[in-house]
Amino acid sequence: MNIKPIKSEQDYQEALNRLEVIFDAQKNSVEGDEFEVLSILIEKYEDEHFPIGLPDPIEAIKFRMEQMGYNQQDLAKMVGLKSRASEILNRKRKLSLEMIRLLHEGLKIPTEVLVQAY
Repeated sequence: MNIKPIKSEQDYQEALNRLEVIFDAQKNSVEGDEFEVLSILIEKYEDEHFPIGLPDPIEAIKFRMEQMGYNQQDLAKMVGLKSRASEILNRKRKLSLEMIRLLHEGLKIPTEVLVQAY
């Protein structure tokens, strides 16, 4: 096991190639331990070099509604009025703190996604 920090794109590619070779390693084996450590190093490198931002709040609402089979009327039940739901989905109304709380509870969308500017 020759593990080192991932500092460059070449190191990253080598780590990915090695990870592919030992992908099916048994847990608690030498290769299994190597797989676990390499995975952590790769994740750290990717977080630093390929960050993924939070999704747009309205797109997150639409996506979650689709996942749950909800329509605009279901959203209206959460936020109070059908017109308010329409305004939210069409970006004509900003989310209030109370709406964020209700959407977080009802759609299980993280509050850090809903509080962003859009």
